[in-house]
Amino acid sequence: MKEYRKYLDPDTIAQLGNLELKARLIVEGFITGMHKSPYHGFSVEFSQHRQYRPGDEIRFVDWRVYGRTGRYYVKEFEEETNLRAMLAIDTSASMGFASKGNISKFDYACYLAAAMAMLMIQQRDAVGLTLYNNKIEKFLQPNSKPSYISQILSELENTTPSDTTGTAEALDVLAERIKRRGLVILFSDFFDKQESIIEALRHLRHKRHEVLLFHILDPREIDFDFGAVANFIDLETNEKLVTQPHQIRKSYESTIKQFIDNLKKECIHHKVDYNLITTDVPFDKALLDYVIKRQKM
Repeated sequence: MKEYRKYLDPDTIAQLGNLELKARLIVEGFITGMHKSPYHGFSVEFSQHRQYRPGDEIRFVDWRVYGRTGRYYVKEFEEETNLRAMLAIDTSASMGFASKGNISKFDYACYLAAAMAMLMIQQRDAVGLTLYNNKIEKFLQPNSKPSYISQILSELENTTPSDTTGTAEALDVLAERIKRRGLVILFSDFFDKQESIIEALRHLRHKRHEVLLFHILDPREIDFDFGAVANFIDLETNEKLVTQPHQIRKSYESTIKQFIDNLKKECIHHKVDYNLITTDVPFDKALLDYVIKRQKM
């Protein structure tokens, strides 16, 4: 495996230290990979030179100009001030599920959201954070200050999945609380009444927000490969069911496929970018989906 690839692997990242280190290494691994691919496009546009002033970052000094003139000049860049993004993460108990060998859906969402927040602030975009279960638990307004990333990471690190799901209700409230149109990025398993979720997505679109949806599932929630006998526990209600998975596997696979296909179809209909991600998938796929969306705005 190429060195940078390991920092895009969910299991490897989970074994590292705090969330800031995880997010930084995911971003560095992603940027390294982007430089080795046909996709380049998240650099801000160069604007002009100006004379160096004490406190300017050395990395922006144009050494070619210095070589010609003997004077220090730095490159100035066009700030991208139009994008305001809101990261909205489902913190309900079902997001805490993790099958053997995989990280939880909530951890995957947090690592991905943290990396996106870091990317956005590096690009001078404003980013905010919403944490919700059956109601909004935390709401941070979008901000582009570099120091703001610490507050976002702190909230993510200090949150544990709990309570029942109320995605539709929370998103309806969120649609009213975001005063300026922007990009809303959703992270959830969307295990809720689908009709209500679609209505909430329509509400966000009615408010003229762009919406990028990450449907995060554990691999076993798709293939239902739980062995001969399994004891299922609903993480939100504690209801228990002991069964032989192979007896209901075909029925389950049909149901989950219909669930995913319908959500995807409705998202396409309402011009919501839909992305299905399982927790064993490297982070660069989701980050690339974000970059492509960002370039279109």
